[in-house]
Amino acid sequence: MIALLILALFVLIAAGVPGLWVRWVMRRYQQPKDRYGLSGADVARDLLQRLELPRVGVEVTEQGDHYDPEAKCVRLTSDNYNGRSLTAVTVAAHEVGHAVQDAIGYRPLHWRGQLVRWASAGQRLGVGLLLGLPVLLVVTRSPALVLPAMALGLAGLAMGVLVHLLTLPTEFDASFRRAMPLLEAGYLRAEDRPHARRILRAAALTYVAAAAMSLMNVWMWLRILRP
Repeated sequence: MIALLILALFVLIAAGVPGLWVRWVMRRYQQPKDRYGLSGADVARDLLQRLELPRVGVEVTEQGDHYDPEAKCVRLTSDNYNGRSLTAVTVAAHEVGHAVQDAIGYRPLHWRGQLVRWASAGQRLGVGLLLGLPVLLVVTRSPALVLPAMALGLAGLAMGVLVHLLTLPTEFDASFRRAMPLLEAGYLRAEDRPHARRILRAAALTYVAAAAMSLMNVWMWLRILRP
C-alpha cells in the first residue's frame, strides 16, 4: 500500500510540475503591468499589419491564448490582451507566430488541427467505453468482449498524450523561429530578451503539461481497471 501511495505521489508530481512551472513563468513576467507602451493586443495588431496579414483578427477570450486557423483570429486572455507586461507582449507574438505558420501553409499546424479533433473524439469514445464496461459485462457475460473494449478505451485516452507531444515542434517553431525574431526587431528591451525566451519556452511546453495530465488520466484508469 505504501509503495502504491509513493508511486501515485510520484506520478502526480510528474504530471503537475510542468503545468506549475508554465504558470509560474507566465505570472512572474506579468509584473510590472506597464513595462511596455503597447498592450498585447496592440503588439499583435502591429505585427500582423507589418507582416501584411490585415485580415487576421485579434480578440479577447476566456478560453486561453490561442490562434484559431479557421476564424483567422489571434485570441488572447484579458491579461495579455489589455496588459503591457513582458508576458503579454511575448505571448501575443507567439500567437502571431501561429498566424504566420497558417499564412505560409505550414503543414504541421494544419495536421495538429486534424489530430486535435481526432484525439478529442477518441478520448470521448475511450471514456464512454471504459464507463460502459460493467454494463457490457453484465449484458454479454463474456470477458472476451470486455478486454478488447477496455484496450480500445485506453487507446482512445492515450491519443491525447500522443497528440500533445506531436504538437511540440509546431509550438517551438512558433516561439523561436517566428515570434522571437519578430520581438527582437524592435519590440523588446535588450535586457528582456532572455526572459522572453523563457516565456516562449513555457508557451511551447504548455503541451508537455497537457500531455502529462493526459498520461496521469490513463494511469488512473489503469489503476481502477486493474483486477
